[in-house]
Amino acid sequence: MVRKLEIHTPLQPSDRAALLALPHTIRTYDPSAYLVREGEAPEHCAVLLSGFAYRQKLTGSGMRQIVSMHVPGDALDFQHLFLAVADHNVQTLTRADVATIPRPALRELARSHAAIGNAIFVATLIEGSIAREWVLNIGRRDARSRLAHLLCEFAVRLDVLGLSGDHGYELPMSQEQLADALGLTAVHVNRTIKSLETDGLITRNRRRISFPRWDALRDLADFSTRYLHLEHAN
Repeated sequence: MVRKLEIHTPLQPSDRAALLALPHTIRTYDPSAYLVREGEAPEHCAVLLSGFAYRQKLTGSGMRQIVSMHVPGDALDFQHLFLAVADHNVQTLTRADVATIPRPALRELARSHAAIGNAIFVATLIEGSIAREWVLNIGRRDARSRLAHLLCEFAVRLDVLGLSGDHGYELPMSQEQLADALGLTAVHVNRTIKSLETDGLITRNRRRISFPRWDALRDLADFSTRYLHLEHAN
């Protein structure tokens, strides 16, 4: 989490030490475990140490929409740090190691260390920027562009952390989960993946995705890193 915050906000050694000194408990969760439940009062802020997680909302009839993906280093509940009730769910996508920090301790640290408070504020704003891009992706791009955009975003976010290789990455999402993130059916996602493969834009080896024509995939996706705000990283 410290490294992720420092991507956008300079922290002094005293700030880093204060963050690392926060009380926390580390636990390993199986896939699909709930870290935040809608309607409950949040007591902790979870930090993803390894593995992947996602935010999701459910309709009254139980239909799921995945609204964001999260990678190692992400704080999963800055959004509820000053709110009384959780308005969405957060679940593990894969087996994951998670550190949980008592919310009062993190809230007090944000108040007492201006740089840390600023870093949390910036991180939350960037989450909002990513959410806007996801709305655009689902609302105005076709299926091929939607899927290409998600694959590009995941590649860039993993690359920043040094978690993607020269030849791609392991996609942790099933076709059903991709469908719930893209507003498509699993059948449509399957056809779209095969279409991208046929055009030579991606290759697959089980869940490993590679990008032999990255520039062409990025053009199809209408993908720019602007909404990730990496160009302003320190």
